[in-house]
Amino acid sequence: MERIRLQAEPRTVLGKKVKRLRRAGKLPGVIYGAHLDPTPIQMDYKAAFKALRKVGPSTLIEIELGDTVHTTIMRERQRDVVTGRWLHVDFQAVSLTEVVEAEVPIVLEGEAPAAKFYNATILQQLETLTVEALPNDLPEQVVVDLSRLEKVGDVVTVADLVLSDKVKVLDPPDEVVVAAVGEMGEEEIPTEAPEAGEPEIIEKGKKEEEE
Repeated sequence: MERIRLQAEPRTVLGKKVKRLRRAGKLPGVIYGAHLDPTPIQMDYKAAFKALRKVGPSTLIEIELGDTVHTTIMRERQRDVVTGRWLHVDFQAVSLTEVVEAEVPIVLEGEAPAAKFYNATILQQLETLTVEALPNDLPEQVVVDLSRLEKVGDVVTVADLVLSDKVKVLDPPDEVVVAAVGEMGEEEIPTEAPEAGEPEIIEKGKKEEEE
């Protein structure tokens, strides 16, 4: 797993006065957890934004604070609703020997035959997966191969996801992650033959009504 390191300073400016820190190019934040009292910090805005803009909620981030290095994961980023500029970042300090809960992004890859040949709509119903693991065992993302969706009505559930045996999934196993859906009453007739060769004979019939 990628490891990022940031330098931070203790922050004494609190409350509404942090606006002047932001004007000075600082990003306020806080570290808490793993036997650590909530500790206000501040970082260089440009350096923090560059390092953190693409990290996920399970990426390990090392925060240098004085002579101590805290291993953390980013829990929350507050943004200005107008400018999109970051206002505050929360970090949770973690112990490498203690299990931690995290939200892992679910990423769709590949092409679904159901969409290519049957005009199905691919609907992602679960954006993140809730897992428990030691910090070093946390996946940065979970990849779903859309080629598994061969026809309208096919789904990928949480139980179908492949993860390390060191990771415990907390979401219900029957929860749908992604599905190939079509309009009610739509016949499952491909727009083109899946494979070249002999003409494929497709039996037309009324699609069973979905509940």
